[in-house]
Amino acid sequence: MTSDSHFRAAMRRTLSILAASLFFAYFIFATFVTNGKDDDTVVRELIVIIKDSADRHFLHKNDIIASLKNANLYPVNRFVSQINTNEIEKQIVKNMLVRTVSAYKTPSGKIKIEILQKMPVLRVFSANGSYYVDDLGRTMPTDFQYATYLPVASGNIEKSFAMSDLYKFALFLQKHEFWNSQIEQIYVHPNKEVELVPRIGNQRIILGDFSNFKEKMDKLQLFYEQVIPKTGWEKYDIINLKYRDQIVCTKK
Repeated sequence: MTSDSHFRAAMRRTLSILAASLFFAYFIFATFVTNGKDDDTVVRELIVIIKDSADRHFLHKNDIIASLKNANLYPVNRFVSQINTNEIEKQIVKNMLVRTVSAYKTPSGKIKIEILQKMPVLRVFSANGSYYVDDLGRTMPTDFQYATYLPVASGNIEKSFAMSDLYKFALFLQKHEFWNSQIEQIYVHPNKEVELVPRIGNQRIILGDFSNFKEKMDKLQLFYEQVIPKTGWEKYDIINLKYRDQIVCTKK
């Protein structure tokens, strides 16, 4: 190898080492500046977004702010580096109206909180108290106003029953356009057999227990579509769905 080749190879090694050194120095500098910026940046704004507030009006921004202040977690006028968004999320999710919450820092030094509310599917009145059951089978308090129609369940209802069999039936009603508008009340007897009160007509609808409730409701819908138009709503006093593959009706 000629001396000129040795010189060029040495220059390449020198330039490579220099480039690596400059990159490392820049990385250290950028990290220092970024950390310093976080240490010095003061949170000037808290943004609370309740995503489904157009459909549900349970939570308000002021409720969230008050909760954070009471827990000494309100971030405004504190350094960004002092803010623990995980603790903010843990505090907010304690609210029984909150379904999910996400809190994070923005590049501009703001704290942003995004919240989804629970969706009630049933109102329960029982000897053990009054409460809502949401679409995940969890209970909700009643200390808020909810204008949208929901079926009401009453009678001998334990909370475990409300959060299991009764919840599944209420979710079925909500997702079924016809039954969502037709069934007004659910009454539970001590033996766990169920009666339904319709919005149209004044019949007693005996469902029995909740086993095979979808098949029973399908039979009832067929009855409504094929028989009621011929006889009218007022002919029958009791419509009994307890028995397999048949409907037993009692005339007035």
